[in-house]
Amino acid sequence: MSMATPNKTSGWLERLGLRGREPGGALELPVRSAGLEYRYTTSPRPVTIQSVDQTLLGVLAGILAWSLVMVYSASIALADNPRFGGISNEFFLIRHAVSMIVALVAAIAVFQIPMQTWRASAIWLLLGTLALLALVLVPGLGISVNGARRWLPLGVMRFQPSELAKLAVVIYAADYMVRRMDVREDFFRAVAPIGAAVGLIGFLLLAEPDMGAFVVVAVIAVGILFLGGVNLRGFLLMLLVLGLAFMFIIWTSPWRRDRIFAYLDPWAEEHRLGRGYQLTHSLIAFGRGEGWGVGLGGSVEKLHWLPEAHTDFILAVIGEEFGLLGVAVLIAVFFWLTRRIMVIGRQAVALDRIFAGLVAQGIGLWIGFQSVINIGVNLGALPTKGLTLPLMSFGGSAVLLNLVAMAVVLRVDYENRLLMQGRRLDAQSRGERAT
Repeated sequence: MSMATPNKTSGWLERLGLRGREPGGALELPVRSAGLEYRYTTSPRPVTIQSVDQTLLGVLAGILAWSLVMVYSASIALADNPRFGGISNEFFLIRHAVSMIVALVAAIAVFQIPMQTWRASAIWLLLGTLALLALVLVPGLGISVNGARRWLPLGVMRFQPSELAKLAVVIYAADYMVRRMDVREDFFRAVAPIGAAVGLIGFLLLAEPDMGAFVVVAVIAVGILFLGGVNLRGFLLMLLVLGLAFMFIIWTSPWRRDRIFAYLDPWAEEHRLGRGYQLTHSLIAFGRGEGWGVGLGGSVEKLHWLPEAHTDFILAVIGEEFGLLGVAVLIAVFFWLTRRIMVIGRQAVALDRIFAGLVAQGIGLWIGFQSVINIGVNLGALPTKGLTLPLMSFGGSAVLLNLVAMAVVLRVDYENRLLMQGRRLDAQSRGERAT
């Protein structure tokens, strides 16, 4: 009788799709997603699973702390600049700290929102974002700085709708791919509607103008379409169309062409005091930093030589004060962060939570791609673009939406862990399978 029990159990396991490797040993659990089957091995030994990824939280806390230090270091000399009207040395530090506090409160609130609620609100979030992008262009409402109209006044801070557009596209594209999985092999039926939405957002962003944000939004949308199952031929066609569109935009804009020429030869006489000025001084900062840096607070380039040292070019100050070592550490941190976000997304997909998985992976694309662009611009590997370094640069809207996006990722991870513990999600969090 004792010999027959394992055989009978094995038979039931085979019928249920659960195969035991040995009596009392690990089980292989099949998880099916979008026609693919994943097998995850579980152990009968009890394990303790934390509710959220503590390592991810620790890395985020470390990045934010480093950001405070570097924003203070990069902006401390701006008090001497008459353009800012006699501000204190701590002006930007205080504003950055307040932005972080507001962002953390918002992130805690966002973490409470189930992923299914985000999916149900996807279209409304997109429409609201389009409305805000249109309001920015209304004279008297949008705030213009250096010829760009990108901000709305919100009392304690200026809000930049283009940052919200990145999150809105992530949510909408993920929901769209889950709803349209039946036509993902048909390129035009799968891509045309979301292409129209991204095109409308791009039109409003280019009117500000903010081509950098448009590039990020387009990459997010294309990346989610590819991860959601659009075939390789369609993916390559999308890249071709986007490439031609960006080339056309650059060619028809004289000042964008000048940026490309300045990037190719920033030291030329006609560029080094014009379009190539930021890039040349960024490269000088990295050169001064050498291997180990000149020490925290010792940067010379931040003393009114390098424009926007506390925002777009904060990496150059890091390179000057911490050297190659500091830059390498920062790149490694952002590589780990992006990889961890993508892993959380893959875990959700393996648990048949396609929408949540695509959202997390879309945020990973956002953080990773924008980091690559900012780092490349600072190092002279890419043409100059007005994109901040996520979670590091000064900027209230960017910090707010970056932390809100990370809260969404942590929510995905939290719901993944509940399922892996064998616990059920609440009613609002269920129903994420493809419909």
